[in-house]
Amino acid sequence: MEKLLHTPEGVRDLHDTECEKKQQLEGKLRHCLHRFGFRDIVTPTFEYFDIFRKERGTVPSKDMYKFIDREGNTLVLRPDMTPQIARCVAKYYKEEELPLRLSYRGNTFVDNSGYRGKLKEMTQIGAELVNDGSVVADAEMVALMAECLKAGGLKEFQIEIGHVGFFAALAKEAGFSEEEAAELRELIESKNLFSVEQVLSDKLLKPELKELLLKLPEFFGGVEKLEEVRGMTGNAEACAALDHLITLHRYLEAYGVSAYISYDLGMLGKYGYYTGIIFRALTYKTGESVAAGGRYDHLTGQFGKNAPAIGIALYVDTLLLGLSRQGLIEAEPKKRTLVVYEKASECAAIRFVCGLRAKDVYALLEEKSEDRAWSDYENRVGTGGVTSLSMVTSEGIRSVGETDGIGE
Repeated sequence: MEKLLHTPEGVRDLHDTECEKKQQLEGKLRHCLHRFGFRDIVTPTFEYFDIFRKERGTVPSKDMYKFIDREGNTLVLRPDMTPQIARCVAKYYKEEELPLRLSYRGNTFVDNSGYRGKLKEMTQIGAELVNDGSVVADAEMVALMAECLKAGGLKEFQIEIGHVGFFAALAKEAGFSEEEAAELRELIESKNLFSVEQVLSDKLLKPELKELLLKLPEFFGGVEKLEEVRGMTGNAEACAALDHLITLHRYLEAYGVSAYISYDLGMLGKYGYYTGIIFRALTYKTGESVAAGGRYDHLTGQFGKNAPAIGIALYVDTLLLGLSRQGLIEAEPKKRTLVVYEKASECAAIRFVCGLRAKDVYALLEEKSEDRAWSDYENRVGTGGVTSLSMVTSEGIRSVGETDGIGE
């Protein structure tokens, strides 16, 4: 039988330096989250399908990996972390009223069969702030995203911010049905201006409202763009969304991250559970966002706890790709000592290598082969992560390479 040496489409193996780079990047991101006061939570890799059903506003059913357990329940590999955190909050923190700061690291699984080359298993590191519905909380999470990207090594990036309430207010004023609003939202999100105009041509709308909807994909820029749009509508709910973003910008200036910020009123989000601001981070040489987030004030209520919430997700694999293509990431070198011993000196070698490891030295232990000369082992210094060699013989211990006093 032919051996299966390849992985399925959409997943991959990580090894050697690439694996080290990813793990070190994850460490930097998690450290940044912890500095902001977030505490880790771990959720299962698979859940009941009901956690992610259509009504939650998460990933479409057709894009989930489903299977059946022995009791006949439909389970799925998690396609999205946020509904899981919302479930946990409702279960373990139902009576908690103070702000909750939860962070996580996990893989998500989405069957992106229509996008060749796109990973179907991706690593996310993220944070959720629950029980705080203020604009200050919004600013903290946007600032946290910026700080995480900087901590990961990214130098040039932009965080685009929108507000789903602005479009919702205009759609309500226009009298769109839920289906019509969903169709228009998708067209605007994809910047399909021709189709947007076609949809609007069939509706009897006030000229100023129609103009706003037609120009929505063009409302992109700095905070001055928000102020410009503010003067184009008298819709109270739409103005409230704009005022929220204008206030948000003031706090982002206080955080010192406003240089990374732009606003996009045509960004409406891919998840239906968002209720307020939404945002994503972009950089060059990736082709897609490296992080995203948004406010979802009604999701935890679907699990039994009414609480405002906002979260961010850092897409580790995409961020790693961007950093690599921009030449901004190198695996931090670890000094590894290779300890090679003659058969007669094995106990002395074991005691020696135990002493090294007790001092937090990375040490590999090997018996000298009779077919190899000592020079063969010396030639391994500087390759495969080995930075020094210690030779244990009946005459004692001799070390070469970056020894830092090893064996002296």
